[in-house]
Amino acid sequence: MAENIKTIGVLTSGGDAPGMNAAIRAVVRVGAHHGLKVMGIKRGYSGLIKGDIKEMRPRDVSNTLQRGGTILQTARCPEFKNEEVIQRGVEMAKIFDIEGLVVIGGDGSFRGAAGLCKAGLPTIALPGTIDNDIGCSEYTIGYDTCLNTIKSAVDNIKDTTESHERCSVIEVMGRSAGFLALDVGIACGADVILVPEINWSFTDDVLKPILHSKANGEKRFIVIVAEGVGGVVEMAKKIEEKTGIESRATILGHVQRGGSPSVRDRVTASEMGSLAVELLIAGKQNRIVCMKDNKIIDVDIKEGLAMQKTLSEQHVSLAKKLSYK
Repeated sequence: MAENIKTIGVLTSGGDAPGMNAAIRAVVRVGAHHGLKVMGIKRGYSGLIKGDIKEMRPRDVSNTLQRGGTILQTARCPEFKNEEVIQRGVEMAKIFDIEGLVVIGGDGSFRGAAGLCKAGLPTIALPGTIDNDIGCSEYTIGYDTCLNTIKSAVDNIKDTTESHERCSVIEVMGRSAGFLALDVGIACGADVILVPEINWSFTDDVLKPILHSKANGEKRFIVIVAEGVGGVVEMAKKIEEKTGIESRATILGHVQRGGSPSVRDRVTASEMGSLAVELLIAGKQNRIVCMKDNKIIDVDIKEGLAMQKTLSEQHVSLAKKLSYK
């Protein structure tokens, strides 16, 4: 056990993700269970260096499980890459007697956590991002909820697309990763799925599948495009020009981040938040709490950041087979 640890902090950093509140709740309540004071830090690393910090008691996180976003708010803090700014964060933590910190966010947030550890503040990181692009974790908080939000939106678009016998080109989030696009494409029966990890040709991978489906009697066409590919407006125009099929582009945008978290995200976030507290109590630091083989474990931050995550070959193959009409 870490000697005399009495106070820990928790913050959310980078993009918000459904389930972050469940993780915050777990940190607060498991911390209280062990007799710790838990300090909530508003607006991520920006709030840390500014001292936007207050105590959070178990009652403060009541009725938060079902809420999307993050009750601590979040912000991006580019200057936190600088060692002197990180040191300011450590000094501010000392002012509030924070002896250990839980950071919930993506890989950029993890680098900040590693910097804090190096500067003397024990830190544990949790993967909270809808993109599911953390190399060391097979699952990230918010991914399941985001998938279901996109699924509902695409299903709705399919209705109007079929009514007008159109082609809908839909951009989904994911930054430079195609996990959301691939899984949603399979779940929603997309004719075409384009992700940044796989090279594609407009003629072979967009036009040919659409024209093949049209020749077999299909009257509505769905193209799912990952954010890292982009260009959906131009693509829709080009599809209409080349095929004569009326085409529309839809960029789903930030609606994908919101919404009440799913059961999976609530439970996974709770498990991860709990382990983060236990690790700090045990004197551990510079760790990422993650999922491997559907179990919650922890790995070294440096090792975790070095890991690469790739699309499932089985899902890529399945998507191609299922799109054949």
